[in-house]
Amino acid sequence: MSTISKTILVTGGAGFIGSHVVRLFVNNYPDYKIVNGDALTYAGNLENLKDIQDKPNYVFERVDITDEAAVEQLFNKYKFDAVIHLAAESHVDRSITDPLSFVKTNVLGTVVLLNTCRNHWKGNYDGKLFYHVSTDEVYGTLGETGFFTEQTPYDPHSPYSASKAASDHFVMAYHDTYGLPVVMSNCSNNYGSHHFPEKLIPLMINNIKNSKPLPVYGKGENVRDWLYVEDHARAIDTIFHKGKLGASYNVGGFNEWKNIDLVHLLCSIMDKKLGRSSGESAKLITYVTDRPGHDLRYAIDATKLNTELGWSPSLQFEEGLEKTVDWYLANEEWVKHVTSGDYQHYYEEMYKGR
Repeated sequence: MSTISKTILVTGGAGFIGSHVVRLFVNNYPDYKIVNGDALTYAGNLENLKDIQDKPNYVFERVDITDEAAVEQLFNKYKFDAVIHLAAESHVDRSITDPLSFVKTNVLGTVVLLNTCRNHWKGNYDGKLFYHVSTDEVYGTLGETGFFTEQTPYDPHSPYSASKAASDHFVMAYHDTYGLPVVMSNCSNNYGSHHFPEKLIPLMINNIKNSKPLPVYGKGENVRDWLYVEDHARAIDTIFHKGKLGASYNVGGFNEWKNIDLVHLLCSIMDKKLGRSSGESAKLITYVTDRPGHDLRYAIDATKLNTELGWSPSLQFEEGLEKTVDWYLANEEWVKHVTSGDYQHYYEEMYKGR
């Protein structure tokens, strides 16, 4: 085994985006020890990481980032050089029904991590980094034209985006006040494998497969910029290693789709994959009452990340979507475990007696 040059805490590493980041770092950097810290709430699934769970440079720790004593204990144990902070409550609909849990995890949890980094690093910041992963939703909504840049003023409209905006401000405040070495990125909607099935694309794939209604908010006019999750993980890798301290970077796919057009494209792909007649799945589309404060359009300008750090998306959307559909159809057991809640027993099975 190679000598460990850096020990990194990835919070939320059992989640959708987090698991892709953990996998990439564990596989690409054998000299980094990657500690996956996750509370294993509904969105954290250790089955996402079965393929790397026995790698010598990977370890899992169950931890709630809002628990100061538990986070302190973790830092004492591993002496982290860096944190990649992805742990967050992230589902907008859930934030509307339970805003307080979003404040606790996204705001308080972030500040607990910032404080612990500051206390442990004690001003000796050489080789240290706190990388905060955020969302484009902090910018609010766009009209039919224009793009979010790193200079766009924050204008959150849901409890979720308000909690993420608050955490972003705390991260930058710790940089400005205490000199804490931070970088930040704000990303557009991700899609790909291992996505919790209440999110738009996996929900639609699952419902089409099972001939269930496809709920579309309002008239489906809302526009989102979509990025393949593995491209987001590559962007995080790039920013972690090359990003300028105190800077933020927008990450996007240069790939805008109206929700209704996306659902129709998915129906068309699924009809072919399932051997259905053309247009059959589209009959399942059902329009439902729009959610409160639903932003009309997000679109990211990722030029800074491209020109300064050399990152760009690797996949065209249609190709990425087809790969995503193939993964869900080939991994019915994973989907079944997630939708039934059985995935939550995996931790007990795997880590009992360790």
